Order: sequence, then C-alpha cells, then structure tokens
Amino acid sequence: MASLAFIQQALSELRDKGLYNTIRTIEGPMGAWVTIDGKSRLNLCANNYLGFANDPRLTRAAIAAIEDYGIGPGAVRSIAGTMSLHLKLESAIARFKGTEAALSVQSGLNTNLAVIPLLMGKEDVIFTDELNHASIIDGIRLTKAKRAIFPHRDLDTLAAQLEENVDIAKKLIVTDGVFSMDGDIAPLPGIVELAEQYDAMVMVDDAHGEGVLGSHGRGIVDHFGLHGRVDIEAGTMSKAFGAMGGYIAGKAELIDYLRQRARPFLFSSAATPPDVAACIAAIEILEASDEPVRQLWDNADYFTTQLHELGFDCGESETPITPVMLGEADTAWAFSKRLFEEDVFATAIAFPTVPRGKARIRAMLSAAHSREDLDLAIETFALVGRELGVI
Repeated sequence: MASLAFIQQALSELRDKGLYNTIRTIEGPMGAWVTIDGKSRLNLCANNYLGFANDPRLTRAAIAAIEDYGIGPGAVRSIAGTMSLHLKLESAIARFKGTEAALSVQSGLNTNLAVIPLLMGKEDVIFTDELNHASIIDGIRLTKAKRAIFPHRDLDTLAAQLEENVDIAKKLIVTDGVFSMDGDIAPLPGIVELAEQYDAMVMVDDAHGEGVLGSHGRGIVDHFGLHGRVDIEAGTMSKAFGAMGGYIAGKAELIDYLRQRARPFLFSSAATPPDVAACIAAIEILEASDEPVRQLWDNADYFTTQLHELGFDCGESETPITPVMLGEADTAWAFSKRLFEEDVFATAIAFPTVPRGKARIRAMLSAAHSREDLDLAIETFALVGRELGVI
C-alpha cells in the first residue's frame, strides 16, 4: 500500500496555519434555528434563503413521492428510463425560468461539469470572471479550451479579450449571477451586449440568484429582463429551493444535446424522488406567491442597515448575502467563536476561500428569520464587535 504520509503532512499544515475546518454537527432540521451540541443556536450560515429546507409543504411532497415512486431511481435515466417525476420537474423549471426546456442533474456542481466540457473544445475560448465559483473553474479545467480570465466584473477588460480572440469561432462567456462571498451581482446586461457584438455564448450560474432576484425569485435573467438573450442558465436546487439537485435551462436543442452527451447525466443516477418532488413543490409555492422573496429582502435590508449603523463594514453586497468584513483570519475566527458562545452560529470565512486580508463572517439571511431573531443577531454582533475592537 502506498504511503499516506503526504496526507498526514497536509493535514498538519492546515492545522498549523489555522485553516483546518471543524464542521459543526446539526442535530435536527435546518431552519432559522438549529440544534448543535444539544443546544438551540440562531443560524446565520445556511443558504436556506426562503426557509424551504424545513417547510412542511415540501416535506409532505417528499413523503408522497416516496410512497408513489420509492426512494431511488435505480440507475441512470438514459439506461433505466426516466421517471415521470423528473420530467415534471424539468417542465416546472423551464416554465419558472421562462426557457424552452430544462434538464435536471444531481447537483449544482454537476451543472457546470455537464455543460462546459461538452460545449467547449481545444479550438475554442472561454471567458471567465476571476471570482467565479469553484464548480465553474472545475468545469473549465475539464476542457482543453483556451481560457481568458477577466478581473471581477470588468467589462472593459472582457471587451479587450473578446477583441483579441475575435477570429476564434466558438466563444463562451461564463459568470456567476450572484457572487457568493461578496453578494454582488454580475453586470449581465453589459456581458450580453458584448456577447452579441462578438458572437459569443453566455452562460450564467444562478445558484445564489434563483429564489432571490427577479419576479417571484426567477433569477438574474428575469431581474435584468434578458429572457431569450442568455444561452445557458444553470443553478442548484439546494439553496433557495431547499432541497437537492441542479438544473440547466435554455433552448430545446441545447437540452436535447445535454441529454445525449452530458457526462453527469449519462453516468450518474438521477436525483431521488423525494428531492425531486420537494423541488417541484418549491417552484409551485413561488409561482403562487412572492411573499417569501419579499420577506427575505425585508430581513436583509433591516439586518444590513442595523449593522452599518453600528459601524460594521458589510462590503459591497447587493443581495441578502451579508459579509461582515473583519480583515485578518485570526479576528474572523475569534469573532465566530464568540458568536457561537452566545448561541449565534455564523462561520468565519478566510483564505483560501477569500483573499488574505479579507476574512469575514458571512451572514446568510433567510425569510424564516423573525424580527426577534434579527434583533438578537444584531445585539450579539454588537457585543462581540465591541469586545474585539472591531467597532
């Protein structure tokens, strides 16, 4: 057996540098409050934007799906057949996103692994924002395409890169819709205009935009009124939709091609029936009412305003993602530890997830939080901020 000494060394280095991540154990459902170490804690960590992760309507849909369809699909859809439940979800996604068709895959990460390597080859070029999510980076790495990395949201550099590659026939611009660490939004209208000028495709990963931006949470394309001008919309069902899975939405021909050749679709079993049914229920709830989205934004506006008034630096966020900028990793970890001692669960985020010197607490707001929850969080941030000399 090969020696695993290099793994032991790597783990030791993580611990020595303060980068070893001790993951908390949640002892019950995911909600505005969670149980950790037998104690209830206010939860500011989850991407559960609309509170759907423990919504009884989704739970009932999942239980009914188990009774009707069983617990698993048994094999890949292209070999063992596809469940009607998966087709119902795909129709619901396409309807919700305003596209011709959609494909359901196992996770948000798999959307980028499905699309980018399939569409782009060694003769092609991919333009990618420097702060794009790791799953986009991994999808690009699986291609032999030329890559042009442009500074964050820098349309001038993107235009120059497109001009430099004007003679390359197949071009793809890929961006996050909402950038998960800072909460800022991609300049999608400008990206689309450049793509149309230079005959490039546009792909947006809307993982943190769906359920948050646009009418009833339809996402960034709806937010900017760009329907029909963005070639590929991808996202996850594990954040605002509260369950698990991923999707790709776009033209019918694109989705048909993905069904035929996308490796995550061809070589991994589909999402389970209870997950799929819960996702359908989440979409139907949002189609019927935008109240969860409005509550999310009300909570985010209140929380961020109060932190600003206390003197905290909340960065440049344009969404309910609220980064509380603390600078050095040691400060962020100490801040997170003290919050936890006061029963507020908010994890520190430091290098390599964010650049050195930009460590933070990333507070994730949810429609499930009450005003009393937010007031408690604000009071606790103020307490710890004063103790540590942050404010």
